Amino acid sequence: MSSFISAGTPSSGTAEQTIQNNGFWPDIQPSDFRERHRLDSTITSARIESALLAAMATVNRVLRNWQAAKVEAGYLTVEALPIPVWQAPGVFRGLYLRAVFSTAHASLIERYADFDATNSGHERGEQLADPADGYRRDASWAISEIEGRPHSTVELI
Repeated sequence: MSSFISAGTPSSGTAEQTIQNNGFWPDIQPSDFRERHRLDSTITSARIESALLAAMATVNRVLRNWQAAKVEAGYLTVEALPIPVWQAPGVFRGLYLRAVFSTAHASLIERYADFDATNSGHERGEQLADPADGYRRDASWAISEIEGRPHSTVELI
C-alpha cells in the first residue's frame, strides 16, 4: 500500500505580527509557533493569530493566581523569577510557550476536522481527536510543571 506524503506549502514570505502579552509572560511570535509545530502557509496567518490569541487567553487565565502570587512577591516578569536549582534557565518561559502552542495546535486540529462534511470528513475528525487530546495533555502538563503540581491527581473512591 502506498501513501501520499505532502511536502507542505512553503511560507508566504509575509512577516506575521508579534502578539503582545500581558507584560509578565513573553510576547508570542507566530513564526516560532509555525516552526516548532511544523505548520506551513496552508494555515492562514489570521487563523494562526486567532488560535494563538485564544490559547494565550486560556493559559493566562489558568495561571492567573500563580502569576498574581509571583508579582505580589516582587517578580514582575517571568524572566525575573528565580530558577529552581534542578531546572535549566528559561524553564518557565519554555513551559509557557509549550502550553500556549500546544493549546493553539489542538484548536487548529479540531477546526480542520470540520473542513469536509462528508462521511470521510467525520472519520477524519475522529482520527484527529487523539492528536488534539495529546496537545491538550502537553499543555496541561506544562501548566502543572509551572505551578509545581504533579501531572495527575488520584483520589480514592
